[in-house]
Amino acid sequence: AHGELAFTARRTLGLALRAAGYDRAIVLPRSFKSALVPWFARVPLRTGFAAELRGLVLNDVRQLDRQILDQTVKRFLALGLPVGTALPPPPPPPPPPVLRVDAANRQALLLRLGLGTRPAIALMPGAAYGPAKQWPIGSFTALARRLTADGLEVWVLGAAAEQPLGEQIRSGAGAHVFNLCGQTSLEDTVDLLSATRAAVTNDSGLMHVAAAAGTHVVAVYGSSSPHFTPPLTARRTIHYLGLDCSPCFKRECPLGHLNCLRQISPESVHGEMAALLPGNPEA
Repeated sequence: AHGELAFTARRTLGLALRAAGYDRAIVLPRSFKSALVPWFARVPLRTGFAAELRGLVLNDVRQLDRQILDQTVKRFLALGLPVGTALPPPPPPPPPPVLRVDAANRQALLLRLGLGTRPAIALMPGAAYGPAKQWPIGSFTALARRLTADGLEVWVLGAAAEQPLGEQIRSGAGAHVFNLCGQTSLEDTVDLLSATRAAVTNDSGLMHVAAAAGTHVVAVYGSSSPHFTPPLTARRTIHYLGLDCSPCFKRECPLGHLNCLRQISPESVHGEMAALLPGNPEA
């Protein structure tokens, strides 16, 4: 989980991976703890950016040029370059990721879960990083009510930990809202997202999954930055207020008001989704 050292768990995982004989580990996060697993696994080449005295556990330490590598995806791609490769100034834009969709599984899911009687919009209210990246559940619920009134079906997607959030939305919004949190595998989620007109989401892992699944991404940003971690798709709508206090990149609002998210209204998000609604020839 975010913010936890979990030393014993990391050591156990590293020891379990040791027998696999991996040649290289690329450590994407910049924390010391994130570099422990490949060190315990005795992976011969361990690559990552310099930070937190990680030279103790990494042996291919790269210097981070924040001006050239101004987005997370660019930083991750740079770590994959061979040892000693100079960065081109600037690096080429990253290619948009595309996930494979299993159409047969998608149809089976629609039948099994009782979905598909209306065009669908996905809502993804979770954000494992913390509440400063989560649009209020009341806002998701109000949006769900508007969407069902428009003749849409709403699918709330997420992990089992988000099941209570999904239930708040379902119970608050009424008919044609389905709480699917914890009921689907990641592969199932990809297939379901490909069947939606759009996915309304926080800046989360599922946001990037939705982009790669090919649906229109409606992304709500609070403490994070739509420049630094954008959904990698041309089919996107960004809601970001750019207040003086944001992006702060904190897990919880340091000022206690969460205005960066609370002031993004369900009405404004709904209003910009008009082209995706039933009856629009472009939908």
